[in-house]
Amino acid sequence: MDTTNIPESRFCSECGRAGLAEDFARFGDQSVCPDCKDRYAQKLREGVAPMASVPYAGFWLRVLALLIDAIILMVVQTIIQFAVGGGAMGTLQPDPEHPERILGPALAAAGLAWLIGLVVGCTYESLFVSRLGATPGKMALGLKVVRPNGELVDLGRAIGRYFAKMLSWIILGIGYIMVAFDAEKRGLHDLICDTRVIKTRG
Repeated sequence: MDTTNIPESRFCSECGRAGLAEDFARFGDQSVCPDCKDRYAQKLREGVAPMASVPYAGFWLRVLALLIDAIILMVVQTIIQFAVGGGAMGTLQPDPEHPERILGPALAAAGLAWLIGLVVGCTYESLFVSRLGATPGKMALGLKVVRPNGELVDLGRAIGRYFAKMLSWIILGIGYIMVAFDAEKRGLHDLICDTRVIKTRG
């Protein structure tokens, strides 16, 4: 599909509202919507450090979005895993005389299931975040993943963010718990990839 003529969208660094990139004013690395432009410019004239009033998504809201995505992914991954490896799993029968013989095929089946889960999860996360700014779970709750200047995340950064989220899990979920204590509600994966999760509706 040709996407060259699709207007670029952006999110205001002040209020978080979405709009066409061509309508936004740039102040350094900040993108400001027409409604906030005059107020932001006045702050600059007065020498007041612009305070971001972007409504960042908090810990529990992001947990709920994560649960919605986890349910969707579980269904999709189960269907794909059954379609790809279901037949092989059904033929695994333990040999009473040589029970160790099932170990190799069982590990291979588990490895295949893990690989399918990784590919499906990475594809799901990176395509939705880079194309639409949010996964279905985040969209259901009115959340978006953006850069500090309000721009959407590109595909490469979205893929990196997916693997950074795995790191957040590996360290006992501490990377996610950080959201509750950071001023901009960033998890470890947000800090690594320089992203923010914002609310696009009240």
